[in-house]
Amino acid sequence: MRRNNEVNKMPFTTAEIAKLIGGEIVGDGNAVLKSFAPAERAQPGDLTFAENDDYFAHAEQSAATAIIAEKRFSSAKKILIHVPNARIAFAKALALFFPEPKFSAGIHPTAVIAQSAQIDPTAHIGPHCVVGERVKIGARSVLQAGDSIGDDSKLGDDVNLFPNVTIYPRGQIGSRVRIHSSSVIGSDGYGYVQDDGVHRKVPQIGNIIIGDDVEIGAGCAIDRGALGSTVIGRGTKIDNLVHIAHNVEIGEHCLLCGQVGIAGSAKFGNYVVLAGQVGIAGHLKIGNQVIIASKSGVMNNIADGEKWMGIPAQPDKEAKRQIIATRHLPELLKRVAELEKKLGIKSAE
Repeated sequence: MRRNNEVNKMPFTTAEIAKLIGGEIVGDGNAVLKSFAPAERAQPGDLTFAENDDYFAHAEQSAATAIIAEKRFSSAKKILIHVPNARIAFAKALALFFPEPKFSAGIHPTAVIAQSAQIDPTAHIGPHCVVGERVKIGARSVLQAGDSIGDDSKLGDDVNLFPNVTIYPRGQIGSRVRIHSSSVIGSDGYGYVQDDGVHRKVPQIGNIIIGDDVEIGAGCAIDRGALGSTVIGRGTKIDNLVHIAHNVEIGEHCLLCGQVGIAGSAKFGNYVVLAGQVGIAGHLKIGNQVIIASKSGVMNNIADGEKWMGIPAQPDKEAKRQIIATRHLPELLKRVAELEKKLGIKSAE
């Protein structure tokens, strides 16, 4: 059982690349492209990209053979592949030159698999993985190494668990989900009640449900529900070191950046963006297409489409007015002191 780590060495012509990424060639369609590189490191035979005027100027002066760019750009020096959106085309081109590693089907001899587990014959179970009772693992799914899948969990098709991921019992993982190293999915929620001077643990008997096409970064902790489920909606992308507490419900296609923390039972709409280190208090409702700026502490419900920032967070226009006003405070204090002096008023210490 082997993993194919080799980068694709097969070259492409510019015409082939244009077809595969949905672009149009301006120049020689037969020129051979061997790799993809940023402009400052590009060599002859490389493809690069430019999404603004500065990037294009650098790309045009580079040694690259061809440039991915939008239709407004032209060049007498380089072959161009015109595309509607350079950033999207860039992502597609990178996947062609640097494809994901391929994992062969089969179970490594060091893996520990419960007899009642159902593993699709096309799945890959790597070294030192543990698969519990009645677990179901779908087609072409990959457990890379040292992964632990708790009893009664279910993984869909084309799931990829990086090394040392833990799925607690009854976890429900959709198809095409990627979970990076050392993340813990379905751990106990933080539930305690004070009883005669001690903190008595409230059993956490729910589970976690992760929708299709979700990606979860490294070192994340997502708690299962106390009762019911913690839910991560389809297409949501979660950065490294994010904590999501019990019974939180995240909508579809949300973006959670690094070190976000969400307290229990908060509920989110679709296409929400939480920038780095945002904190969300428990039991709040955050609407669709809400954007919350970095380091904000959210203590209130937020309606659809709003942008909030600050500690405590508030609508961004109000927060910005307060920031501007704060910057004027030294000048204002100086003017007040001058007025007090003129009026003979003694300032308080």
